Amino acid sequence: MDGEPVGSIADWLNYLSTMLKLPPQPDHCELCERPVAKLTRHHLIPRHLHRKKRFQKLFSREELITRTLWVCRPCHNAIHRACSEYELGLNYNSREKLLELEEVRVFVEWIREKPAGFVPKKGR
Repeated sequence: MDGEPVGSIADWLNYLSTMLKLPPQPDHCELCERPVAKLTRHHLIPRHLHRKKRFQKLFSREELITRTLWVCRPCHNAIHRACSEYELGLNYNSREKLLELEEVRVFVEWIREKPAGFVPKKGR
């Protein structure tokens, strides 16, 4: 990239990850702790909120970008079912705070005992 980020959002995020040292992908979900090969990055402060003045005042630029969790798809879906992205970014922006949400905590306790490849049906 010759020092100047250009192109897609993915290119920009890759550039930022090299500059800001995003946490590497672990071998397990950071919520349910199951060993899962394919994890997704959950932005604890949703990316579309990074431009909002309120979030810029509350969090440093580095925090906005690096506050992430590597989670399995079922846990990621459970997080986003629990409340709005605005609420997630404002009130539930750490692993500990996410687990204070009863819906997330109950789901994580339930799925933690399932095998690594298990995918719950839509209703759960």
